[in-house]
Amino acid sequence: MSMTSTVGRQAREIPFRDIAPTFVRDPLAAVERIGARAGGDIVRLRLGAMSPYLVTRPEHVAHVLSDNAANYEREGWLWNPLSRLVGEPAGKLWWARRAVLQELVSGPSIDRFADEMAVTIVQAVDEMADRGAGGTRLIARREMSRVVFRAITRVLVGDMVTTEQTLRLGRAVTVASAALRPRLLAPFVPNEVPFFGDRTFARALREIDELVLPIVRRAQERGDRPEGHDVVSRLLRATTADGDRFTLRQLRDGLVSLYVGGTETTVIALTFLWVVLGRRTDVQERLTEEIDRVVGEGPLNGSHLRHLTYTKQVALETLRLYPPGWMLPRVIYRDDVIDGVRIDGGGLIVVSPYLTHRLPDVWPEPTRFDPDRFRPGHEPRHRLAYLTFGAGPHGCVGRPFFTAEMQLILAALLSRFRVEVHGDPTARPKLGMTLRPRQEVEISLVPRVRSAGRESPSARS
Repeated sequence: MSMTSTVGRQAREIPFRDIAPTFVRDPLAAVERIGARAGGDIVRLRLGAMSPYLVTRPEHVAHVLSDNAANYEREGWLWNPLSRLVGEPAGKLWWARRAVLQELVSGPSIDRFADEMAVTIVQAVDEMADRGAGGTRLIARREMSRVVFRAITRVLVGDMVTTEQTLRLGRAVTVASAALRPRLLAPFVPNEVPFFGDRTFARALREIDELVLPIVRRAQERGDRPEGHDVVSRLLRATTADGDRFTLRQLRDGLVSLYVGGTETTVIALTFLWVVLGRRTDVQERLTEEIDRVVGEGPLNGSHLRHLTYTKQVALETLRLYPPGWMLPRVIYRDDVIDGVRIDGGGLIVVSPYLTHRLPDVWPEPTRFDPDRFRPGHEPRHRLAYLTFGAGPHGCVGRPFFTAEMQLILAALLSRFRVEVHGDPTARPKLGMTLRPRQEVEISLVPRVRSAGRESPSARS
């Protein structure tokens, strides 16, 4: 059946009063209830001032994010508040920046920076091991943030900042992102109107600029070195078809947006993963077996990535179950018809990776953690059955970077330690503007004692 036609029926409506009591008690349960009632159909949510459409089926999502993406723009709700942190879209230069990132995450480029990223991750794990010596319990989110920021900083700015500056920048970005959440939950409040969290956000933003702007200025003074492989060097060389280059502010905005987009997803995924591995020792053991076989006694390097196939599967399955960006809102420019359903222009339409990933006819037993869904040669699915990284013109080009980063972090940790999770943290997420764990997850690192390439029984006791 054609996805568009000249006429269409009205979308089935779900009144807010039907889910309001559940929403007050448990917002995630309310979202799951909406998904169950929709059953994959296009529905319209009557939420008082807003009446967004909800699409979950992959073929409907493809129409919104890819096939007719020009009619569904990424602006307004959610995106306007974020512009306070990452800046406004840079027009033609935005596309130039995207082209730089696509080149960065291509196979040859990943091979080039993966060795440096592996060294940086191993150093960060060494420092984590010092903090966790003697069984000291560590906060998983905090430790994963340290490792991830170290890794991404190496790729983004090379050797232009110190470790201490990297950690300061990581803390500032985390604080600024958290301070924005009240605005993200109140999208109709203009940026100019004072709101909760603004003072905290302003302080964090000043610290971000104090760290990032000098990096960009030094890079500009140094010139666009042909041999520079970090993102700043690449952006300095980038031009539009008209020959325009990035301004200082646009370089700053591009760098900060990469920090925000390239860190939070990985930190959240790794935190959820430790909860899963605490319950699924079979998965942790299979991971460890693969890492031992591929990495051996080390040192870890980029050439190991292509052989860490199960490790990559685990990373992708974690983000299927727990996609941090659980909803992707778009503004509807003009009237449209999707699969026979009329879509009125001027409103909102929401794509929900969380609900798409739980459609049982798309993902059998959708709530079961099963990395083998992503094994090479597995049964094909619709190209947009997996939505963690979005799709279309605004889809995240960083999927190869994310998987490489997560593979290397897991390999660096599990080649040396068995990771124990303390207590019984729930794997059920907490719903905010991103999906995140409901509570802090405590872990400890148990050194592995291996003999003849195998872990000794004493290390498991």
